[in-house]
Amino acid sequence: MKPRVKTLYTEKVVPELMKKFGYKNRLQVPSLEKIVLNMGLGKATAEPKVIDTAVEEMSSITGQKPVVTRAKKAIANFKLRRGLAIGCMVTLRESRMYEFFDRFCNVALPRVRDFKGISPRSFDNRGSYTLGLREHIIFPEVDFDKVEKTLGMNITFVTNAKTKEEAKSLLSLLGMPFREN
Repeated sequence: MKPRVKTLYTEKVVPELMKKFGYKNRLQVPSLEKIVLNMGLGKATAEPKVIDTAVEEMSSITGQKPVVTRAKKAIANFKLRRGLAIGCMVTLRESRMYEFFDRFCNVALPRVRDFKGISPRSFDNRGSYTLGLREHIIFPEVDFDKVEKTLGMNITFVTNAKTKEEAKSLLSLLGMPFREN
């Protein structure tokens, strides 16, 4: 079965972006390439069990097993040794990416307290959008009763758009709720 956002992209977003930016070919239209979720866990130096719970919760959120990230350098002030586990990350592509995007925009974001939309300022020059969340408990897959500590995460939406304007148009047409500045 084709994800809902994928059919929205092919049927509505592609023709609208072709008309707006004057593309001659459907392959010129920017698309969503991948979504990267990253949890940096500085607390893991003191409490190694935090990594295990983060891996478990991120795998329930994404449906894919995360990769544990390790420190590249030793930094004495942070009590950090080289090779110590300090976070986890997941890269979503294809159907899992579209399913996560749909759940994130339509289920998780409306659960944020006092939500007025997300900032349109976090685009980089390559057309990617990065969003920081303070609490991972906005996802319905996380069992609120079993959570000991709320963890933050960064979510990066990587597109193949050439400009910030193209990337913003793509994401907003897909359903990303940007607020007006």
